[in-house]
Amino acid sequence: MVTDLAQAAHAVPQPFAHLSAPNALLYRRVLRTFARAKERFIVHLRPEDVAAELRRGSLEQQPTQTDEQLAQALEKLVEWGNLHADADTGRVTSVEDFHRKRFLFQLTAAGQAAEQAIAFYEEAIGRRGALQSVALGDIAEQLQSLKALAETADPDPGKTHLLLLTLAERFSSLADNAQAFMASLRRALDFSDGDVEGFVAYKERLIDYINRFIADLANSGARIAALLAELEDRDHHRLLALAARREAADAVPEGADAAAAYARAEAAASDSWENRWRGLKDWFVSRDAGRPSQARLLRQAAVTAIKQLIDAVGLLNERRSGRSDRSADFRALARWFAEAPDDAAAHRLWRVAFGLSPARHLTVTAETVAEWRQEDLAPATPWQKAPPVRISPQLRRTGSYERRGKPNGVRDRSAARRLLAEQAEREAAETAAARARLCTDGPARLSELDVLDPKAFRLFLGLLGDALSARFPGESEVKVVTGDGSMEVRLSQVAGGGQVEIRTEDGVLTGPEHLIEITDLMAAS
Repeated sequence: MVTDLAQAAHAVPQPFAHLSAPNALLYRRVLRTFARAKERFIVHLRPEDVAAELRRGSLEQQPTQTDEQLAQALEKLVEWGNLHADADTGRVTSVEDFHRKRFLFQLTAAGQAAEQAIAFYEEAIGRRGALQSVALGDIAEQLQSLKALAETADPDPGKTHLLLLTLAERFSSLADNAQAFMASLRRALDFSDGDVEGFVAYKERLIDYINRFIADLANSGARIAALLAELEDRDHHRLLALAARREAADAVPEGADAAAAYARAEAAASDSWENRWRGLKDWFVSRDAGRPSQARLLRQAAVTAIKQLIDAVGLLNERRSGRSDRSADFRALARWFAEAPDDAAAHRLWRVAFGLSPARHLTVTAETVAEWRQEDLAPATPWQKAPPVRISPQLRRTGSYERRGKPNGVRDRSAARRLLAEQAEREAAETAAARARLCTDGPARLSELDVLDPKAFRLFLGLLGDALSARFPGESEVKVVTGDGSMEVRLSQVAGGGQVEIRTEDGVLTGPEHLIEITDLMAAS
């Protein structure tokens, strides 16, 4: 095994190979054990140390493994380049111990980098984020301190560098958390994470939380934007250059020309700080109306999120109260149509879904129809006062009605339909004539209106009612469009116009004098 492990150490590293291996869970647990040990400044682990760590703490809930399985896992991790194995000769007390397979294991550079990458990926995927109101205050305080340094003739490089580092760290945390929070909020609104109960439980606190952040962002954002402008007026480039020069001092010399290496490092650091400053400014300062700041976009997104939260809560309440969801009904109906075995079944489904089947079973006897005609009942007659419908005793007894003899023929209703069509055309013509009669070429006095026929008068009353109902108290002029969008009415009072009379065939309408302008929008289009 010593030879195998020595050969594995020289192979090409495959630090992510264990993720797709059959015992991926065991490999991940072993590598996490090494990562935790490294956090405790422990570099080397023996197999028995790894086994003891796997049995501790939260790892007790994980499936146990035998010593042989653990040894095989360690060997494979060495083969893939995650671990490095050294012969453990520290406890050899006899020749037999020397010939036993004893190794000390430690994370390789590739293994540690892979473990950190996996941990970062898992954290980023499951991260919910937070709206950091505290970070806004910290950023403002850091900028205030930078402003005090910028006002001095010789700013301290160490203090300037530390302030900029803290500022960059707080700003990066604020931006990353805000992005993660809005992403998690979208998942919650879409219920894609399935946590509906959790969403309902904390919805009110979540809305209060977003409201509080919006207020803090509005107040602190304006303060930060003002501080950024004041710092730029005091030559902020000088502070950034101090920080870049201090970072370049730790640069490793490259080649024979150390001065050139230092200059390159300073230029790179300066470019990095200028880029961070530009990002900070873009976050809090809008360039113009077409390019708003990220803070303003975040505020708009937060306001939109509150509205979506309220809508989502309303949707959940509707679902829980059992109200009909029309969109869900149509989706279910579309699925049934897609699953219909043939066209005949699809047509049957169509008639059933939309109630198009003839109500042949509700036949009315000739005696009942004759009684209805005799009493000449109005359509609004209550059923208690209407003549009863005579039902066959056979229908009551057996639940089915089969009248003997030849069935009634289908009644020809073409004459009635033609009559209704003629009536509709006549009413449309009368309405068009009334509209033409009322339209004015411009403002006209009510007293100038001639005698109106009943059709035009009813239309005029409707237009006058729409205009008067839209006028607020104290206003003397109003413009309104009718509910169907076909006509526009302008109405304005005439001071000292007195009372006027509008004569109709049915009587006289009196009221204060107004100027009225009626426009037929349909004719104009």
